[in-house]
Amino acid sequence: MTFTKLELEYLAAQLLGRLATLAPDGYPQNSPVGFFVDAERGTIDIGGMAMGTSRKFASVRQHPKVSFVVDDIASVQPWRVRGIEIRGDAEALTDQEPPRPGFSRELIRIHPRRIRSWGIDPDAPPYGSSRTVQR
Repeated sequence: MTFTKLELEYLAAQLLGRLATLAPDGYPQNSPVGFFVDAERGTIDIGGMAMGTSRKFASVRQHPKVSFVVDDIASVQPWRVRGIEIRGDAEALTDQEPPRPGFSRELIRIHPRRIRSWGIDPDAPPYGSSRTVQR
């Protein structure tokens, strides 16, 4: 299993993440995106309207290594943040079933290689934990 049960629960409760890619001009780009976890595949799928014409889609085609972050503030008093960073290899896929009405038939699929999470697992160290995903 790619994600732990607690990570899957956390991701299911979130609506927005940030996808970092390397743009064709060589500069990093960070984009807010909607996402879906495919627990069976162990992947993150990112969709949207006109995804195939987006800069992030073109970036993934040219440079398929990405970083994806989902985080939030669980509490201000006391301060408690939580989140997950997924580094991996991405595919720019076409002719896929849209995950939501109004989304295009293109999506970006992330295959995790490294996962770091913090504030999600109460038994993990306070600074979080990280692991390499075995394929």
